[in-house]
Amino acid sequence: YQPLITLNTSVFSLSGISATWENRYIFFCITFLCYTLILSVNLTLIVTVVLRRTLHEPMYIFLCNLCVNCLYGSTGFYPKFLADLLSEPHVISYAGCIIQVLVIYSSVLCDFSILTVMAYDRFVAICRPLEYYTVMTKKTVTKLIMFSWIAPVSCMSFLVVFSSALTLCGSKIEKLYCENWAIVRLSCSSKTAYNVFAYMVILTYMGHAFFILFTYMKLFKSSIRSIEDRKKVMQTCTPHLVSLVNVTVAFLFDTMYSRYGSRDFPQGLRHFMALEFLVVPPLFNPLIYGLKLRKVRNEVLRFMRSNVKF
Repeated sequence: YQPLITLNTSVFSLSGISATWENRYIFFCITFLCYTLILSVNLTLIVTVVLRRTLHEPMYIFLCNLCVNCLYGSTGFYPKFLADLLSEPHVISYAGCIIQVLVIYSSVLCDFSILTVMAYDRFVAICRPLEYYTVMTKKTVTKLIMFSWIAPVSCMSFLVVFSSALTLCGSKIEKLYCENWAIVRLSCSSKTAYNVFAYMVILTYMGHAFFILFTYMKLFKSSIRSIEDRKKVMQTCTPHLVSLVNVTVAFLFDTMYSRYGSRDFPQGLRHFMALEFLVVPPLFNPLIYGLKLRKVRNEVLRFMRSNVKF
């Protein structure tokens, strides 16, 4: 019999990439390129929306908000991970770990909130076009943006408070970055209160996803009679649905794998699964919107042409 050892840990060790230094340099270059692309595509879309007055409409303001959130979430992971690729050992302070959890996972929840707000905006624009500018006033848009940020950050803050109150009996996190459930698994005390609130948050944001799907079912139903409305729905809603599927699958995959995944999986596969939702949504969301929405695409090209000197 060995008694549990209660630790007052101030540092967590992370599961690093098991590779030779030559391969680590390759991973560093690939990761740096990926992060640079994420910064480039999101910043390009943000700057275009801010500077082009023709894009100063609720739909594009919400899209700009989505890109800001991509930058926010990516910043919580990539700089630390790039530093870890070129250093040993892979450790992070307790405070740094808590901040990383808050930033990464509040960003994921913000994705759902922003996509929900965008779905509501499209519903009003297509189903109640004559009332659109009466409903979507500057005051309403501001409230919706505040909702899309305050609610997710508040939920994750509560989860972080729950996990930080637990007594820990270990300090090794089996991931490349900090995750709340990974911290909770190190606890020697009861996890019931945390689990109850965590599942409430998961169900709430899955409810956001169902609300979006319900909204688009109504939109498709209302657009059947008109070819023009059908084209409008397909043009604006297709990238939205692709983004929703992208974020939902990545979030559920990460959540379910973290809680129920087997440690018998090869380490490389575990790392790929853990990184998927930190790579795909931030990179492809702005590309999907930038390529699919003609007005955004045209303004981006016009902006780039006007700022390139030959």
